[in-house]
Amino acid sequence: MKNQNTLIGRILKSVFFKNANTRAANYATDRNSLLGLLKDTLSKSNTLKGASFDGIRQKVALLSRMLRAYTTGEYRAVPTKTLVSVVAALLYFVSPIDLIPDLLPMVGLTDDVALVLWLFRSLSTDIDAFELWERQQKTIPIG
Repeated sequence: MKNQNTLIGRILKSVFFKNANTRAANYATDRNSLLGLLKDTLSKSNTLKGASFDGIRQKVALLSRMLRAYTTGEYRAVPTKTLVSVVAALLYFVSPIDLIPDLLPMVGLTDDVALVLWLFRSLSTDIDAFELWERQQKTIPIG
């Protein structure tokens, strides 16, 4: 990372993200924890109202579908590093207390949104592979 003073640099170095990253490994191996995280993630995502949050809601929904497919065993082509990174980012996303607490009107979600956008750029190859797999599942006739 070139500039550690960027918002993403501060998030990744924060005690809040380090805590989420530590917890992520345990979540990644516990189906019930993952399903609970998915529920919390979608619940928080649905509170993001307005057209300006459409892209973030779609990205969070895609990450949630990828984790759900992984959890159910339908899609296992998620590298461990990617799985832990996604889980850590979603744990951070759902936490109301982080680098910029969600309780602060308007600015409280800035770090959460920045982290999701960074995650998509960082893991684009793995996320794109899942999207391709997902599209292929919809085009395969069943029965």
